[in-house]
Amino acid sequence: MKVVKGLYYSKDHEWVKVEGEEALIGITDYAQEHLGDIVYVELPEIDDELEKEEAFSAVESVKAAADVFMPVSGKIIEVNEALEDDPALLNTDPYENWIAKVQLSNKDELEELMSSEEYEKFLAEEV
Repeated sequence: MKVVKGLYYSKDHEWVKVEGEEALIGITDYAQEHLGDIVYVELPEIDDELEKEEAFSAVESVKAAADVFMPVSGKIIEVNEALEDDPALLNTDPYENWIAKVQLSNKDELEELMSSEEYEKFLAEEV
């Protein structure tokens, strides 16, 4: 199971890649592996302002559907439209294929997330 260094991770298996005042958000390798073959991704609306832990997307696979939760508060400024045509990109490489880009509204919330090392320990306890 792949865990990328330098990202932040939530207990709901989302990752955050910070770029200045913005962040890319996606699902982890663990999440896509447990969902199976992803067939649909519901993208959030541009300009939606969302709070931490609020559902902002849904991912459907052949065997399950799951909400994707905001690991940090922010405003959606971009969505990965490639996922509309090819949702399986999340299976191919969940760390390259983000779901949304947000303008962070509270960078302090990043401190509540896990580092890659902490996330690896969390996964070891999950299994």
